[in-house]
Amino acid sequence: MISSRWTPYLFLAPALAGLLIFRLTPIGVALGGSLTGVSLMGDLRYVGLENFEYLLTDPEFWSSLQITLLFNIIINPLQLAVAFALALLVFRPLPGLWLYRTLLVLPMAVSTGISAVLFGLFLDGNLGPMNGFLEWIGIGAQPFHRSQEQALYTLIGIATWKGAGYWMLFLLAGLYSIPSTVHEAATIDGASGWQRFRYVTLPLMRKPMAFVLVADTAINFLFFAPVYILTSGGPSGSTSVLMFQAYRAAFTFSDIGRSLAISTILLGIILLIVVLEFRLMRSPEERT
Repeated sequence: MISSRWTPYLFLAPALAGLLIFRLTPIGVALGGSLTGVSLMGDLRYVGLENFEYLLTDPEFWSSLQITLLFNIIINPLQLAVAFALALLVFRPLPGLWLYRTLLVLPMAVSTGISAVLFGLFLDGNLGPMNGFLEWIGIGAQPFHRSQEQALYTLIGIATWKGAGYWMLFLLAGLYSIPSTVHEAATIDGASGWQRFRYVTLPLMRKPMAFVLVADTAINFLFFAPVYILTSGGPSGSTSVLMFQAYRAAFTFSDIGRSLAISTILLGIILLIVVLEFRLMRSPEERT
């Protein structure tokens, strides 16, 4: 007979096993692999920190890091703001609300790869309907992902279209968790709609918004498929994010050690930013 004190651990065991096999083990392999290299004879050898030293002197790596940070500085608050606005929109009782919610979460049903292909056709400079519409209203055709100036922002738009509805669900759940009595009390005290939003809704949404921001950051730092499908890191390296650099190092130049070193640095950056985000999103009471 198993003691009751072990019961919770038995229920947690499958999840912990999955975490160990599919999360912690790959991280350990990446950390170990980043310290290795391949000799001219094709043999794996220990090289210590040489891969990291090479990256620190590689202008292409620093350019890719700058692009990755710029991408995330823009897209993370943008997706959070759009998702929160959509959650507020569908939280209110509206005619045909089920239709609006369905349309907003519909991008979730489309895989990232297929989304990139569809947007490639939609934004095509010759046959794409988007450029046809822009010419019709007098703006003129735009190069979008084929332009060095517009490519990164086009990818941000595609990722926001794909992810905003998904993050909206978490924020919508957060809105529903706010007791209606709190809003009723604020209304009785004479608070306006803006005051209820600012002093009631926003403070009580701090934790759901922190979760969305942290999870969104982790996902967007690993952004890869649309870059691979639409731009291949171009034009002129303007969309060469770190994940694409790691892919090229491994599968174009067969330098697995360098690829894993990039992945390790990327993991470190994600952990650092997530810690900072948690600290920034804490309430004043939690900071004391």
